Amino acid sequence: MKVARLLILLAVLVAGLVIGALNSQDMTLNLGFTAIHSSTGLAITVALLTGAIIGAGLVLVGLVVPLYSRLRKAQKAAPAAAPVASSSSPFDGR
Repeated sequence: MKVARLLILLAVLVAGLVIGALNSQDMTLNLGFTAIHSSTGLAITVALLTGAIIGAGLVLVGLVVPLYSRLRKAQKAAPAAAPVASSSSPFDGR
């Protein structure tokens, strides 16, 4: 699992470097009250990162938090059952 995460991290890093290298033209982003001077590669990368963070936040607020709340309510409503010490395994130790 750690190797897969490392490979995904490296792939995203390489993709960011390629986007930055292929889009090195200067650009000015006018926000009305200020202007930001940057390269197009950096602007694309920041826009993608901002979209991913906003999307993850919306999923967290719209899906994860309500499900976690329902889980906590269900756990409070369920009676506390004592653990049963029975062996239901077909393996008997021989």
